[in-house]
Amino acid sequence: MSPPDFSPAADRNKQPILEVLSQVLPECGSALEIASGTGQHAAWFAAGLPQWDWQPTDAQPHALTSIAANASQQGLENIRAPLLLDVMAPRWLPDDARFDLIYCANMLHIAPWATCASLMRGSARHLAPGGRLITYGPYLEDDVLTSPGNLTFDQSLRAQNPGWGIRGRGDVEKEGGRVGLRLMARHAMPANNLLLVWSFAHPP
Repeated sequence: MSPPDFSPAADRNKQPILEVLSQVLPECGSALEIASGTGQHAAWFAAGLPQWDWQPTDAQPHALTSIAANASQQGLENIRAPLLLDVMAPRWLPDDARFDLIYCANMLHIAPWATCASLMRGSARHLAPGGRLITYGPYLEDDVLTSPGNLTFDQSLRAQNPGWGIRGRGDVEKEGGRVGLRLMARHAMPANNLLLVWSFAHPP
């Protein structure tokens, strides 16, 4: 098996994210990760949350090799074989597939805005009762001064692709609200990122 890809950013933020996950999640459950990328998060979280069953996915076929390699290196038994999953697809998984956690990091700002609505709709379909959607990354907030670093990052993203860019937290909340998901907690993270916890205010 070829060696996994490596993301310096994922390596830096994996432990701070795990610390918050350990605080906000129950002791055991099942997780669906959207846009797993290199698989570094999946392997780190599966190791750090041994009572959780972790299902990594990505829309890019080449990413599945890296995800599998990261899992294999750790010898983890609670991480499933990665699946090809396009968040924009009308059907992600069988209708009866339910997860206690759907986790998505660093996707919304490097994907078309339409992926936000698709993420919310898919999460609403596949979250188990009492389950949570957790998103991580940079956000623009009306009541918080945007850091110079995030402003520069946003400009660079839009220069690469006009459909990319740091999303407004309020806009993301509106998309969640369309399917009944509400922002339940906001955690400030290193490097001007946020970890947002979403759930149904009134389970469907």
